[in-house]
Amino acid sequence: MAASGQTKRTRRGWLWRGLAALALGSTLLAGAFTAGCTSLGDTPSGEHLKRLQKSPQWHDGSFHNVEPQWSDAAGAWRRLLFGASTPDVQPATPVPVVRTDPALLAQPPASGLRATWFGHSSTLVEIDGVRVLIDPFWGERASPVPWAGPKRWFPPPIALDALPAIDAVIISHDHYDHLDRTAVEGLKSSHALFVVPPGIGAHLARWHVPAERIVELDWWESRRIGGIEITATPARHKSGRFIGQQDKTLWAGFALVGPKHRVWYSGDTGFHGELARIGERLGPFDLTLLDAGQYDTLWPDTHLGPEAAVRAHQLVRGVTLMPVHWALLKEANHGWTEPAERVLAAARCAGVTVALPRPGESIEPTRARPVARWWPELPWQTAASAPVAATKKGEPGERFEVDACRKEKPV
Repeated sequence: MAASGQTKRTRRGWLWRGLAALALGSTLLAGAFTAGCTSLGDTPSGEHLKRLQKSPQWHDGSFHNVEPQWSDAAGAWRRLLFGASTPDVQPATPVPVVRTDPALLAQPPASGLRATWFGHSSTLVEIDGVRVLIDPFWGERASPVPWAGPKRWFPPPIALDALPAIDAVIISHDHYDHLDRTAVEGLKSSHALFVVPPGIGAHLARWHVPAERIVELDWWESRRIGGIEITATPARHKSGRFIGQQDKTLWAGFALVGPKHRVWYSGDTGFHGELARIGERLGPFDLTLLDAGQYDTLWPDTHLGPEAAVRAHQLVRGVTLMPVHWALLKEANHGWTEPAERVLAAARCAGVTVALPRPGESIEPTRARPVARWWPELPWQTAASAPVAATKKGEPGERFEVDACRKEKPV
């Protein structure tokens, strides 16, 4: 029987969506070359390759997770081609950003520990006299080209050259929203050490960061800078900036352990079995910076998401949780305010203290104040309606149970 006119139009719509997706991918590939390959960084070779080949995580020509990742690729494509758009994935009104005051940062924190969040995962941590800048993202887009890819929702709350002297720059992995060439080039004239997982040194060398300022740390390796010990910790993620570079560099979280304070940054990670061990070896932590946004039910092993962030905070023995990896870029199919709402819902059940500063705002977590809502009240999906349940072995059957609050209703 012949298809109806409506069905034909629907099929044509699906076809055009598919062609548009393919065209975008082809355009990005072509654009990456026409714009010059420098933004792609470099694939490890020579001494960089020899270094990473010694890693326990390296085998068969690439890095691997201890627990493999699973994703429903077919489901993701069906949603892209046929699914309806999720509302409120980007702000309809300006995000209330605080212009970070350089004069404030010039003064040491009274408590000895201060965190200034710039949006997404970019955070300045001042701990026991040492300044550590984490995953600085100052570029316009998380992309190799200036005209396509996720675009930031607001300008950086402070100029790079207005920051105080930085002792260390931590890069958790080489995706564009974490390893930002704009930020690297703005910081390479400073005296800061770049502390990165194996392989990322090749990118930095391509951008003319001096070799003596690049420190590559594999999981559980440490480097002392000033009065603190920086230790790379296991994560469950992936890497790569272009075709052929997939998983040629490692991904990691980082613990900052000082004489008086401790901070842990998860990096981008799915839930995994090493979290309790991180807490046992390096905790407890006064502050955790956890990957709470840009998650999806179809790829639950790639990012923690809100409920798993709260559970990870408990396992590493955190005191105050600060959600990161949200409120700057659209990289997933959820409402932009949903990470904050779901973190707070899970934290209420678990009795966890949460800090949710505005972008650009500084907090001293040992003097944490109650959360003041700065984001708009928008509809959001609960853990019950859109669970992000990481797999245990990279297969969809057996999953980690991380949420104790699935009946809680959205506001």
